[in-house]
Amino acid sequence: MEKWRRSSRSILSAITRSNAECAWFMCSKIYRSEGNLCFEVLPQLGTDRKKVPNSSTRPMNKRHPFQSACKSFWFSHFPPFSELESLYDLETRSYGTAAMKIQRNPSFSMIEARDILYFQNILGEKNVIQDKDELATANHDWMRKYRGSSKLLLRPRNTEEVSQILAYCNSRSLAVVPQGGNTGLVGGSVPVFDEVIVNLGLMNNIISCDKVSGILVCEAGCILENLDTFLADQGYMMPIDLGAKGSCQIGGNISTNAGGIRLFRYGSLRGNVLGLEVVLANGTVIDMLGTLRKDNTGYDLKQLFIGSEGTLGIVTKVSILVPPRLSSINLAFLACGDYLSCKRLLSEAKRKLGEIISAFEFLDHASLDMALNHLEGVRNPLPSSKEKFYVLIETTGSNQLHDKAKLDAFLESCLQNSLIVDGSVAQDYNQIAAFWRIREGIAEALGRAGVVYKYDLSLPIQHLYELVDEMRMRLGESVKVLGYGHLGDGNLHLNISAPKYDDKILEQIEPFVYEWTARHSGSISAEHGLGLMKANEIYYSKPPEAVQIMASFKKLLDINGILNPYKVLPQSVLSPNAFDM
Repeated sequence: MEKWRRSSRSILSAITRSNAECAWFMCSKIYRSEGNLCFEVLPQLGTDRKKVPNSSTRPMNKRHPFQSACKSFWFSHFPPFSELESLYDLETRSYGTAAMKIQRNPSFSMIEARDILYFQNILGEKNVIQDKDELATANHDWMRKYRGSSKLLLRPRNTEEVSQILAYCNSRSLAVVPQGGNTGLVGGSVPVFDEVIVNLGLMNNIISCDKVSGILVCEAGCILENLDTFLADQGYMMPIDLGAKGSCQIGGNISTNAGGIRLFRYGSLRGNVLGLEVVLANGTVIDMLGTLRKDNTGYDLKQLFIGSEGTLGIVTKVSILVPPRLSSINLAFLACGDYLSCKRLLSEAKRKLGEIISAFEFLDHASLDMALNHLEGVRNPLPSSKEKFYVLIETTGSNQLHDKAKLDAFLESCLQNSLIVDGSVAQDYNQIAAFWRIREGIAEALGRAGVVYKYDLSLPIQHLYELVDEMRMRLGESVKVLGYGHLGDGNLHLNISAPKYDDKILEQIEPFVYEWTARHSGSISAEHGLGLMKANEIYYSKPPEAVQIMASFKKLLDINGILNPYKVLPQSVLSPNAFDM
């Protein structure tokens, strides 16, 4: 029997044959390779296990020779992995990030028939989903990197139903994962094990829009793009714009404190959200749905829930300040010879385009190539340029003649001073959309090219691209390393594209990327959140004292820990009984 490198860990009772006798072993690891199953055996024997099909199951009472040590072996002629997985209740999950090997919290209950009946009574049968196909979609993130095994998806229609769901789940210790558009990138919106999925997609009503003050009040399930379309008719726009705007929901945007390309001009959601309605784990509804620009009475509790990723409460309604939709929009696609030129260009743009600049995005040549090679209908705005970096500068104002003249003068000056090598200014809305398609389509292109390791980092702009160069030297030619993002606010999207997920590649990336970020006073999560992927890595960006305070908030507001468990915070700070493998 041949030893094999482990690729994941799962606690499972399994049968193996040795010396013509049938023995039970507790396996610490189970994984698949080339059609065979490989188990790593713990020095324990079991006596009360489910049967593997077509296998005898006589437990041994004597000590087995293999009991003295843990070893990995090939096992042929076992059932398919999917069949074996359904046969046993796997108690751990293993994910691409090295630290993410987590055991299911034993204090959580399993779904029973009485739970289904209760939910059907309050939601109606059609909003209590047990269909395997629908659950398969909800159990996976869009990158197919994170997968849960929830057997129940609930679709509440209003705040009262959310309250009833959480009150019941809290009383039964049923873990819950809130879900919006499921467009997250760190595993925060999908189950880890069998958590009940609460999807807010049916809560999509716009409650009011004050045309004088520019304040929108709506339910959490409203899709971002739909809100922006609605506001266009009112003369306003959403203060955030994301590549996933056609699917993501405003409740999820707020719960992750999403950023995007408009943050440079309009700031983060922490500054634009005026009020929230939130349901706590015990079903209590907290009405903080104010619409005042100024309210300095006591603690600003809504800030606890912005960016908490559904671990402290479920956002059900929001009031948000929306800026006017201005008529003059210009977009330039520029080529720069080096990163220093990109930094100098940013400084000049802030000085000379001050009141009209609305976005400053950058991408390297590898990112542009990725978009051109994997997105249909995308054309290079600068086909003769082969520079290392490209920048998109958007201006938004109220006077097209003034804004265009100001942008043209700025670009001419930059060309004369060699800050840019080449450039193109969009002539109409179709060209504006085509330019943005390149930048916003990089994530989609990466998904089509293969698998991708994604890192969303905040870094001092001075050092931001150095990490990309170091990763290229570290990883060599076996992968493609891309760097792009929101240069205006120091947000790097570091992406490593590979043919398949590989532990050797991951070991070269992590924890190096987090250590490098910490050494340069950066943050390991700029706008995507921590989710499941980076919960254990929080100490790279926050001191232990701060994490302990966060844990105290979690324990106060969610005493049973049912809301989006295993996410954001390390399990070690939430429960002394947590088993972090």
